[in-house]
Amino acid sequence: MAQRDERYTMNIYVGNLPYGMNDNGLQGAFESYGTVQSASVILDKFSGKSRGFGFVDMPDSGEAKAAIEEMNGKDFEGRALVVNEARPRTERPAGGGGGGGRGGGGSRGGDRGGRGRSW
Repeated sequence: MAQRDERYTMNIYVGNLPYGMNDNGLQGAFESYGTVQSASVILDKFSGKSRGFGFVDMPDSGEAKAAIEEMNGKDFEGRALVVNEARPRTERPAGGGGGGGRGGGGSRGGDRGGRGRSW
């Protein structure tokens, strides 16, 4: 079995970001630990505002591990960051899921009891 190359790009999850954080700010926060290939703050698709988390890609796993160790729990603009290696995305079913149908219920017509018409 081949050993894993220690120089693969590591994807890092960064949570509890200040809501004013942008991609450049996130990249700058990690550049002191090494080369940052990309950094992106995840935005809400409707409001366009930060969702409070993002991802950083670092091509050197040694630098990435050092960044994770140093940045996890660090106070950043009054918020304690949550930093760890990102888990691979899991496949989720398409569509929004939903609340299901309306359930049972009475019918909207037919014989309602009582007397029928007399003519």
